[in-house]
Amino acid sequence: MRWALVKVCVAVTTMVVVAFAVPLGLVIKEMARDRAFSNAERQAAAIAPALSITTDRDQLERVVASAGSDDGMAVHIPASDGAKAVDIGRQRAAAKDIATTRSIGRASTTEVPGGSTLLQPTALSSGEIAVVEVYVPESEVSNGVGTAWAVLAAVGIALIIGSVAVADRLGVRMVQPAQRLVEGAYELGEGKLGARVPEEGPNELRLAAVAFNSMADQVVQLLANERELAADLSHRLRTPLTVLRLNTASLGDGPAAEQTRAAVAQLEREVDTIIRTAREAKPQTAATVIGAGCDASEVVRERMDFWSALAEDEGRKVRVAGVDHPVRIPVARTDLVAALDALLGNVFRHTPEGTAFAVDVHNSEDAVIVLVSDAGPGIVDPEAAMARGKGSGSDGSTGLGLDIVRRLAESTGGDVRIGSSVLGGTEVRIWIQLDGRAPVRRGHRGSVRRRRRGVGVSRV
Repeated sequence: MRWALVKVCVAVTTMVVVAFAVPLGLVIKEMARDRAFSNAERQAAAIAPALSITTDRDQLERVVASAGSDDGMAVHIPASDGAKAVDIGRQRAAAKDIATTRSIGRASTTEVPGGSTLLQPTALSSGEIAVVEVYVPESEVSNGVGTAWAVLAAVGIALIIGSVAVADRLGVRMVQPAQRLVEGAYELGEGKLGARVPEEGPNELRLAAVAFNSMADQVVQLLANERELAADLSHRLRTPLTVLRLNTASLGDGPAAEQTRAAVAQLEREVDTIIRTAREAKPQTAATVIGAGCDASEVVRERMDFWSALAEDEGRKVRVAGVDHPVRIPVARTDLVAALDALLGNVFRHTPEGTAFAVDVHNSEDAVIVLVSDAGPGIVDPEAAMARGKGSGSDGSTGLGLDIVRRLAESTGGDVRIGSSVLGGTEVRIWIQLDGRAPVRRGHRGSVRRRRRGVGVSRV
């Protein structure tokens, strides 16, 4: 906007300068020409009294010399009553131009090499018409014109520079509030809920700042209400959870009873985490610190041990790969557990019993890829499945599970992709970036398949 205003002012000022300076320069040029020929007319008029008295050559030469313009003035007297024609001074005009001036009895000008001449007719005592020729050089006609043009050009440039300076100041006054509004919007989008914009500048931008600040206040209030609502709902879950925990004590011993008690304990911990998070005064917006996080291999082994019991009951073949060595990722352990549980839980929910599934972990210098695949019927529309917030629980919708997985990957600068697995079903690829940079978009899926034997994924 700032440079647009400057360009507009430069264009407008340049047109104004040209519109006024060019005609003014032409007028100055014409005035200089009129001044030169007026001087020539005065010189010619100074000879007229002498011509009306005498036509003696010697006397006229002295008169011409006394006029101070003997080299630039000439007198042409025609022959009469047996007297010869008299020509005094250097003749520059053509004879026919002199004859024409004598016949019409009116002054005229004609172009000659190096300038122009003024031909002024003058009546003699004998009744004949003499012609006084005054030479006007080109330098005298254009005297002062170059200086005038230079002055006009300097004034025009000064006006353009001044208009640019004024436009730049006006542009700054308009652009700075707009820039602050943009910065405030970015900060609010990054989760800095205290971002506000000064209500200053032009009236339109001031009103925009007022609207932005009002919107930010509304966002803060809505988030506070949501946190309170989440905390209240989570708190209400504690009573039925307590009943469940007490009832699990009566289940006795055995793997199923232990798994049930472990699940109830984990559910209580998750509810407590939700309450603590919802009660926080500010949302967590800081980026994950590089080096912090968890061991992905350990988490995958733990969750596969948990789900393998149910898989055995349903006759599902399970495969785990790439978890022999520690793989550190910048993701909290609880977040990775939630993401894996969401994906694996949906394998059991959306595929028939006996459907095989697998989890692979691939580690590189800058990223870790977690692949969850299955041999089920697959997802009909992966694009619709990745559409956030449009799920209704039908096939292809995201639901809460993919939202959890997506947030985990995007918190590191990675992403989530859905495709077909070599097992014949669906493959969900979780790309976890280790250095916080955005993932490279070229052929990840193809490169992963060349490095692995083939795995599949679940749906969420």
